Amino acid sequence: MSGAGRVKVEVSKKRVRAYLGGELVADTLAPLMVWEGPHYPTYYIPVADVRATLVPIGPGQRSPSRGESELYDVKVGNGTAAGAGLRYPASGIDELRQVVRLQWDAMDEWMEEDEPVYTHPRDPYHRVDILASTRHVSVVIDGVTVADSHQPRILFETGLVPRYYLPLGDIRLEHLRPSDTVTHCPYKGAASYWSVAIGEAVYPDLVWIYRAPFPESQKIAGMASFYNEKVELFVDGVPHGRPANPSS
Repeated sequence: MSGAGRVKVEVSKKRVRAYLGGELVADTLAPLMVWEGPHYPTYYIPVADVRATLVPIGPGQRSPSRGESELYDVKVGNGTAAGAGLRYPASGIDELRQVVRLQWDAMDEWMEEDEPVYTHPRDPYHRVDILASTRHVSVVIDGVTVADSHQPRILFETGLVPRYYLPLGDIRLEHLRPSDTVTHCPYKGAASYWSVAIGEAVYPDLVWIYRAPFPESQKIAGMASFYNEKVELFVDGVPHGRPANPSS
C-alpha cells in the first residue's frame, strides 16, 4: 500500500519468473507491483529471489517518490543485460529497499505462474469486458465506407476508449493490405495488422485482429478493429469523434 506522495506498492500472490538467454534470472513467490506510471504496474523482485549476478555499474536517476537509485548489469552464463537492473537501497519506501526492478524488455521471457505474459505485468485492477451488440457501426476513410456492421463486439477496457470489433464479412477487404506489424497485449494476446488503401493513399496499420486471443478474450477471435482516433467512426449514425487514447 502507499501513502501521500508515494507510488502505489502491493505484494502480488503470483509466482513470477524472468529468463535471459534461456537461463532463469529470477523466480519469486512474492513480487512487488509498483505503479511507477498511471496505466500499469512494474514488477520489483526480492533480491534474494534473483538467480542472476547483479553487477553494480553506478548511480541511476533520482526518483522524487523512490529516492536515489543504483544501476546493475544482469549477468547469466549465456549473456548480459547491460543496465537492466535497478535498485533503491535507501528508499524512503521501506518495501523497495530489498527488491530490484528488472527492465522488462531486456528479459527474453516473463512468466506469471506457468503462462507467458507480454508487454507489461497484468494489472489486477484492470478489466476487459467484451459485449455482443446490435449497434450499427460504420467506418469511413477519405469518404469511402470501408466497414459497415450491425453485429459488433464492443470491448470495454479500464481507462481506454471502447473498441469496436467487426466480423471480417462486414469489412471491405479489398481495401486492406497485410502488414508485418505484430503487437502484444497482456490481456488479449498477439495482434496482427493491416494497412488501408484508398485510391493512391495507404494508411499504415489502421486495422488489427487477434486471431488466437487468450481464453478470456475469445469473443473477439477473428474479428477486426479500427483505430477510432484515426478514422471516421459512426455508431448508430452518430460520429464517434477521434478520442485521445493512452494506448495510441
